[in-house]
Amino acid sequence: MTSWECAIEGDGRTFDRVEDLIVHQATDHQRVECQVCGTVLPDGYFAIRHAFEEHSRAEYVRAYDATAKEVRKRESVKETIESEADLREVVDRLEGGSGTF
Repeated sequence: MTSWECAIEGDGRTFDRVEDLIVHQATDHQRVECQVCGTVLPDGYFAIRHAFEEHSRAEYVRAYDATAKEVRKRESVKETIESEADLREVVDRLEGGSGTF
């Protein structure tokens, strides 16, 4: 079984399910402001997803002074999570629907 680790600010908590990790990041950590457009959103997966779906790589690199290696790492994290996670469950849980914390 894959263990999912929260890498926000050295948190280090691990989760058996990626959905639990995403909910943890969205509820237990401070929200962050996108340095490109100013949108405030949950840190972790949602911040990465926003950056790469709403902005170009060039905008991300300029705003965050990111290296190509850092961009590739975040793109890889996004792809891995999206290939494994039931994002409908995550949204339902965050909106107070079924599912437990």
